[in-house]
Amino acid sequence: MELSCGVGGRTSQTAAAATALPPPAPPPGPGLLMDGESPGEDDYESLPTGASLYTHMTAGAVAGILEHTVMYPTRMQSLQPDPKAQYNSVFEALKKIIRTEGFWRPLRGINVTMLGAGPAHALYFACYERMKRTLSDIIHDGGNSHLANGIAGSMATFLHDAVMNPAEVVKQRMQMYHSPYKTVLQCIRTVRRTEGLGAFYRSYTTQLTMNIPFQAIHFITYEFMQEQINPRRQYNPQTHIVSGAVAGAVAAAATTPLDVCKTLLNTQENMALSSVNITGHLSGMANAFRTVYQLGGVAGYFKGVQARVIYQMPSTAIAWSVYEFFKYFLTKREANKKTPC
Repeated sequence: MELSCGVGGRTSQTAAAATALPPPAPPPGPGLLMDGESPGEDDYESLPTGASLYTHMTAGAVAGILEHTVMYPTRMQSLQPDPKAQYNSVFEALKKIIRTEGFWRPLRGINVTMLGAGPAHALYFACYERMKRTLSDIIHDGGNSHLANGIAGSMATFLHDAVMNPAEVVKQRMQMYHSPYKTVLQCIRTVRRTEGLGAFYRSYTTQLTMNIPFQAIHFITYEFMQEQINPRRQYNPQTHIVSGAVAGAVAAAATTPLDVCKTLLNTQENMALSSVNITGHLSGMANAFRTVYQLGGVAGYFKGVQARVIYQMPSTAIAWSVYEFFKYFLTKREANKKTPC
C-alpha cells in the first residue's frame, strides 16, 4: 500500500477512483482492529525485519521482568527436604509455606530475580530475532525454518544464562527451607566468601545442558503453533498466549530431569548429599545424575514435574504475549515517527 500525506494535485485516475469509492472509515486506535478486520500489511507481523535492536531488547526486558515477577516458583524440587517441608502439590506447598513461614516467604529472592531477568531477556530475545532471521535466509531463503528457530533459540540461551545463572543460585538459596540467609546481599557475600565466585556458575554447564534443549523445543513448538493457528502471522494476542503456553508445557515436561539436576547443583542440599555419603560440594552433570538416581530412582528425575509444567505454561504465555505486544507497539511507534505526515 502506498501512503500519502495529503499532498494536492492528484491525477485524474486517482480522482476517479476516489469518487467511485466511499470515504474510508476513521482508523481505530493503535493496535486495535474493527470487527471483521484483520491486520494489514503495515501491521506488526509484516514488519519484523524493520524492528530495531532497541525494540527487541526493550520488549524482551519488559517480558522477562513481568514473567518472573508474576510467576514466581516455590521449592517443589527439594530432593530430600526437611520433614516439615514436604509437599504433595503446588497449592499445598504454597499454603503450608505461608502458614508456617509467613505470607511473604514464597517471594524471597524475587528482587535479585527481577534484576537478572531484565538484561537476560533483553539479550535473549534480541539474539534470537537476529539469529533466526539470519539463519532463515541461509536455510530456507527467508522463509520460516524450524531448524533455524531451534538453533537461534539455543544460541540465545548462552547469553541469557550467563546473566541469569548467578541470580538463580541466589534465588534458590533464599527459597530453601530454613535458609540461613536473611537478605540477598548476605547470601551473595557469604557464598562468595565461603565457596568463591565459581559457586555462582557451578551449575552453568548444567543450566546450558538443560536450557539449550528446552529453548530449542520451546521456540520450535511456538513457531509451529503459530503456523497452525496464526498462519498469516498477524498480531493476535490470543494466538501468542496459546502458542506460548503449549510451547512452555512441552519443553518443561521434556527437560524436567535436567532441571532437577540443576536445582541440586545450585542448592547443594546438605540432607540430600549426606544421605548418600557425599561430603563437600557436588559438581558436574554426571555426578548430579548419579546422585539424583541414588536419592529417588527414575521417579527422582521427575520430582516437581507438575509444578514445573504449571509454572511454565502461564510463564511462557506471559512472556510471549508481552514481548509480541511491546514489539508490535514499539515498531509501529518507530514507523509513525518516520512518516512525515
